[in-house]
Amino acid sequence: MSHTLKVALAQISPVWLDKNKTLQKVKDAIVEAAKEGVELIVFGEALVPGYPFWLALTGGAEWNTKINKELHAHYVRNAITIEKGDLEGICKLANEHQMAIYLGIIERPQDRGAHSIYASLVYIDSQGEIQSVHRKLQPTYDERLTWSPGDGNGLKVHALKDFTVGGLNCWENWMPLPRAALYGLGENLHVAVWPGSDHNTKDITRFIARESRSFVISVSCLMTSKDFPKDTPHRELILEKAPKILANGGSCVAGPEGEWIVEPVLHKEGLIYQTLDFNRVLEERQNFDPVGHYSRPDVTQLTVNRERQTTTKFID
Repeated sequence: MSHTLKVALAQISPVWLDKNKTLQKVKDAIVEAAKEGVELIVFGEALVPGYPFWLALTGGAEWNTKINKELHAHYVRNAITIEKGDLEGICKLANEHQMAIYLGIIERPQDRGAHSIYASLVYIDSQGEIQSVHRKLQPTYDERLTWSPGDGNGLKVHALKDFTVGGLNCWENWMPLPRAALYGLGENLHVAVWPGSDHNTKDITRFIARESRSFVISVSCLMTSKDFPKDTPHRELILEKAPKILANGGSCVAGPEGEWIVEPVLHKEGLIYQTLDFNRVLEERQNFDPVGHYSRPDVTQLTVNRERQTTTKFID
C-alpha cells in the first residue's frame, strides 16, 4: 500500500440557503476531483446550505422580530436531514469514485425533533457509508442565535490508508480538549473546516500541526455580496450592511513540523490538490508524541462522553 494520500480542498461558495443547488455544486466538485485521482475531498463549514451571515447584518439578536423568524424558517427548510436521504447522492458518488468525503452541513436531525439545527461535519468513507456526524460542540457568538450546541458523539477518527483522520468545526479547533480527544484516538491527519477567511486559518492550522505532529487541512468557503440569491428573504435589508466580501477563503495545508505545504489561498474558487506522505508523521513523532511517549496519563487524563444526546428514550 502506498504511504501517500491525495487530497482535494474544495474552496467553493454555496448557492446561499439553497440546499439542492449547493448539493449539486458538491457533486460537481467530487466528479472533478475523481478525474485527478483524489482519495479524500474536504468541504467547508456549513457549506450546505450556507453560513448564517444575516445574523450580524439584520439585528439578529433582536427579540421576537419577523425578519429573524422568517430567515430562520427559510434556513431550517434548506437544512439537511440525513434520515430522509438528503446525502444519498453524495454517498453514491463516494462509493462510485472510491473517495472519502468530509462535508460541512447544517443538519436538521430527527433525533432532536427536526426543528432545531446544528453545524455538523459529516464523514463519508470511500464505500459511501456515513461513519460519523459531528455536531459542533459550541456555536460561536451570534451563531448561537440559530445553531444548537452539539454533543461528543462525533468525536471519532477514521482509518484512511495509512492515515487516521478526524475533524472539527471552526472555532472548535481552538478548544484544547476536543483536540486532545482526537489525538488520543490516534489522529494524524486533522481536518478543520471554516465558513471562510484567512484570519481564522493562518495561525491555528500551523499550530495544530506542530502541537500534534500531524498534517492539518483547513478548508474554507467563499462568499461575496453578489452571492445572495434574488429570492433570499429580506435580501435588500441584508445587502444594506453586507461588506463586498464576507468570506475570502483561506484554505491551506500544514505539515507535521508546522510548516506550510499550501499557504492560505484567497479569493479563488475551485479545488486545491495536494499529496501527503504519511512517513512525515512518523518522522516528527520521533521527538514529540502528545499522547504517546511525551504524555503523562498517570498525572492528566481526559474523559469524553460520546453518547448521542436526546431528550427522550422510549422503551417499547
